[in-house]
Amino acid sequence: METIATDWPDRRKEQKGKLKIYIGMSAGVGKTYRMLQEAHTLLRNGINLKIGYVETHRRQETEALVPGLPLLPRRKVFYKGKELDEMDVQAIILLHPQVVVVDELAHSNIPGSRNEKRWQDVLDILEAGIDVITAVNIQHIESINDDVKAITGIEVKERVPDKVLQLADEVVNIDLTAQELITRLKEGKIYDHAKVQQALTNFFQPEKILQLRELALKEVAGQVERKVDYEVAAGNRQWRHERFLACISSNHETAQHIIRKTARMASYYNSRWYVLYVQTPREAADKIPLAAQRHLINNFKNATELGGDIVQRQSRNVAEAIMALIEEKGITTVCIGKPHFHLWQIILKTNVFNHLLKTLSKNDVDLVILS
Repeated sequence: METIATDWPDRRKEQKGKLKIYIGMSAGVGKTYRMLQEAHTLLRNGINLKIGYVETHRRQETEALVPGLPLLPRRKVFYKGKELDEMDVQAIILLHPQVVVVDELAHSNIPGSRNEKRWQDVLDILEAGIDVITAVNIQHIESINDDVKAITGIEVKERVPDKVLQLADEVVNIDLTAQELITRLKEGKIYDHAKVQQALTNFFQPEKILQLRELALKEVAGQVERKVDYEVAAGNRQWRHERFLACISSNHETAQHIIRKTARMASYYNSRWYVLYVQTPREAADKIPLAAQRHLINNFKNATELGGDIVQRQSRNVAEAIMALIEEKGITTVCIGKPHFHLWQIILKTNVFNHLLKTLSKNDVDLVILS
């Protein structure tokens, strides 16, 4: 059972706000319900709280908690001939409450908004010194996107970078058993009765829910473990001693996979990590296809959002560029694609491959070949 926190301090004089994230395995587990419960508790305790954005999805139990809460008006936006609502970030910052509730963390804002994504809005609010309570489903976490797709068969487009979870002061799992969730669905507490059978046939299958539940439990447990490790074991050190290096090429899908896997490992160890792209003569600006250039830019953006530092080098010898960066940044683990990948083939063809392995061994650097 989750305990509602009532000790939110007045942080208006501090530089950044405190972030609390409710996370769940799927829609309907009760994340918004718990947030609104906590909002009522905070108001009763005299906390200056505002509801920046809440989405009840017409669920009766959740809607019953809305009356009595101070809802901020939403910003009206016209897009493609329709009037749409968005959270008014500027109004939140100007009003400057102690705490603001922001639902649907993975939401993509309407084009032309202050930020592209709502999680970016949340970062702006935190920078203004306002505490945020928010919620997200496990399938929206960037680094496990591939795992979610393997479980559900669906690629989730709206994603939140792992760094947002790492910034959180508290991550709370809202957990139900698979049977409890399916029962809620059949009772019409998640979707309209007309949609129940379709949901049961597609997403809400016991085996899928169990696997998503496992991901959610592991994610929250990992966050707690890292927090304990950082605050208790690591003391005042900003980073653990491990440093990861993701070596990518212009192959889009391969690069995406390596970036996500490396980010996941670095997150587990609360470690700094880098992405290295070596531009060989065959991938010079006047030779590389435009599509590959766009993919590279997107991968760099994705890696940055996940907390990685981008390093670009020009060299005829990829292996030598890797070795140079290992020594320069004190890398402890190099992550690379399977042998049939383009980057690995380049390394195998160079006459310094043995030198690379000796360098890794001499510097106690692990080599991880990602499946």
